[in-house]
Amino acid sequence: MNQQAVVDLVRQTLMTAFWLSLPLLAIGFVAGILISLLQIVTSVQDPAFGSVPRLAAFLAGIVVLLPWMLIRLCTFTERLLGELSRYGR
Repeated sequence: MNQQAVVDLVRQTLMTAFWLSLPLLAIGFVAGILISLLQIVTSVQDPAFGSVPRLAAFLAGIVVLLPWMLIRLCTFTERLLGELSRYGR
């Protein structure tokens, strides 16, 4: 296995991890901004008021995006195992 193959494998792995985590991170970011704005407007500073809706948003995002994430991860794994002989040299 040469250096370029290792670099390509690591790059593909990191890009797959990035694309898998990006939608959930975006959901958390948007939910955090909206909850913070709502707390500012209503002057409610209860910690549960901020964390429970964020956790609910993450849970809803996971439920909605899980099929897409699994398909993407399975595709990456199949491609990786299909090229296993290339990496074994």
